[in-house]
Amino acid sequence: MLEKHSITITGHKTSLSLEPEFWEELKAICKRENKSLGKIISEIDEIPTDDNLSSKIRVFVLKKIKGLH
Repeated sequence: MLEKHSITITGHKTSLSLEPEFWEELKAICKRENKSLGKIISEIDEIPTDDNLSSKIRVFVLKKIKGLH
């Protein structure tokens, strides 16, 4: 089941839907890197791809888990 979260990115509010496991790992990444959730998501959003933000986040998290980031 997807969890929806509202977040502000570069001054505008948006909502994202991800599986709870991705939210948990994304929050763990934030803690390890000492960055806010908004900051990490803003950085992910700047990655140049044609994917939507939720897809970018999933790929980012998977790459972090595999040590590719």
